[in-house]
Amino acid sequence: VQLVQSGGGSLHAGSSVTLSCAISEGSIGSYTVAWFRQAPGKEREFVCSTRWGGASTNYLESVKDRFTIARDNFKNAVNLEMSNLNTEDTAVYYCAATLGPLQSDTTADVYDFWGQGTQVTVSS
Repeated sequence: VQLVQSGGGSLHAGSSVTLSCAISEGSIGSYTVAWFRQAPGKEREFVCSTRWGGASTNYLESVKDRFTIARDNFKNAVNLEMSNLNTEDTAVYYCAATLGPLQSDTTADVYDFWGQGTQVTVSS
């Protein structure tokens, strides 16, 4: 299974961007998919997730009102729509996926498949 990311880049504070994560095998609806990010000098942190079947979503508190995770069934992908970006959103963003049940969707270790990472740089 391969996760192929697209999107990102260098943006100004207050702008919007969408990251995409396309899955190479199976139906996107079968996977729990999450986005993580890692800023320079910091540990990787959970950003948001969507459970298999699209039954529920989960967000890091600081992005809850600005980011939206959404499935694109036609493209077999999951998008991360980010708005009102600020400099603290600067990081490499990774999508991650797993099949089957899981107890915690915020822990990186539970995900079996990872995208290549996408840089998002926000300047003031």
